[in-house]
Amino acid sequence: QVQFAESGGGLVQPGGSLRLSCAASGFTFSIFAMSWYRQAPGKERELVASINPAGGIINYADSVNGRFIISRDNAKKTVYLQMNSLKPKDTGVYYCNFFVTPRSWGQGTQVTVSS
Repeated sequence: QVQFAESGGGLVQPGGSLRLSCAASGFTFSIFAMSWYRQAPGKERELVASINPAGGIINYADSVNGRFIISRDNAKKTVYLQMNSLKPKDTGVYYCNFFVTPRSWGQGTQVTVSS
């Protein structure tokens, strides 16, 4: 079955960086557009970044554009999110999933940006 295992979160000071990873399984990873989502405390889950199957088309939410970089390794069935210049408003649980019709959510990885 479809599974996502996110990792790499943690506590970081404002201005710091983190690199998230998401190992996918249970489907043909290389033919699906993938995305990172996040859910801040008390807010709805939102789309952060997306990448097409070949990795050549990438989109970011305005709030992270210029600071975050999404990438993928189809051989490893893994999608990454490099997060730079982190801000307190980036705090939340980060998930990866399909860009279209996300389902079978994983546990996510907690990112806390605080001094």
